[in-house]
Amino acid sequence: MADLFSITAPLLVRYPDGTKHVMVELFRHPDGLVYFRSFWDRLPRRKGILVLSGEVRGEGPWKVGDAVITVLGCHGTNPDEAAEFSQWQFHLEQIGDHYPARHEMEQILLEAGCLP
Repeated sequence: MADLFSITAPLLVRYPDGTKHVMVELFRHPDGLVYFRSFWDRLPRRKGILVLSGEVRGEGPWKVGDAVITVLGCHGTNPDEAAEFSQWQFHLEQIGDHYPARHEMEQILLEAGCLP
């Protein structure tokens, strides 16, 4: 497939315990990667912005540590997460220009202690 950091499609991370998150923003991190979950702007920072530690491996699906990252499936494959992503897209339409630009998100990561 492609380099994980160049993918523009919505992504889904699945942890070994079955926890799944829709990933709406993704950044390189010295320990692996850091990502923003959908509705990160409404969640406490520790729940909305997460560091995923481990070597980034694969070309899709990808593995980072024990977690697996895939392109988010449709409503038939990942119904709950696809619905969540649809709600996220609607949320983005509502906030419009108030959504931070990529360089502003990097600043948020620095302030949250998620980037060195």
